Amino acid sequence: MKVLVIDVGGTNLKIKVSNKEEVRKFPSGPDITAKQMVADVLENSKDWAYDCVTIGFPGPVVNGKIRNEPVNLGPGWVNIDFEKAFGKPVRIINDAAMQALGCYEGGRMLFLGLGTGLGTTLIVDGVVAALEAGHLPFKKNKSFEYYVGVKALNRSSRKHWQDNVFEVIKLLKDAMVADYVVLGGGNIKKLDSLPEGVKKGDNSFAFLGGVRFWDNATPTKSKSKK
Repeated sequence: MKVLVIDVGGTNLKIKVSNKEEVRKFPSGPDITAKQMVADVLENSKDWAYDCVTIGFPGPVVNGKIRNEPVNLGPGWVNIDFEKAFGKPVRIINDAAMQALGCYEGGRMLFLGLGTGLGTTLIVDGVVAALEAGHLPFKKNKSFEYYVGVKALNRSSRKHWQDNVFEVIKLLKDAMVADYVVLGGGNIKKLDSLPEGVKKGDNSFAFLGGVRFWDNATPTKSKSKK
């Protein structure tokens, strides 16, 4: 079965089909609607054959449905019929959960996605729990995401941002009683070092997670970059 995996980000859309190595990337941005996303994906994948679709969505997904309109994208995501739009079976998963599923190596793993915002997912013995911890209060009534998202990196020094990232990692790792933490997202390359028990996960694992989402199999081992 060939799976088209769509990784919806606040800055870019990335797509890959499971039987090819190529990843295609094109802009998203704060105004992109669900219909525009579908149109862009169909246009950029028209030479690919696939049987089904996984959408990694940057927001809460409950029982396979998008619960709220996204914070960092345009409108129209909650009520759209993606299966009708693509003409294929579609499964939707939180984007951080999708990458976490691709990174998972067993036990209690906390995944934190450092991108436009802060994605959070906990996997315990193969059971995926997509979280929205990034919106919880951290300092001065501001959220974790406010201090470690891309806007925080742009308005403060890299060292100050990194210090906040490491503090958030420790707080959430302790709160979730995680065995280890895997970091993903485009901003992990800006970290100079990592605390003990924390690994960098290759962003390509998002696509593996999108394929695993159709496998209905508990992942056992994957590679992470230390």
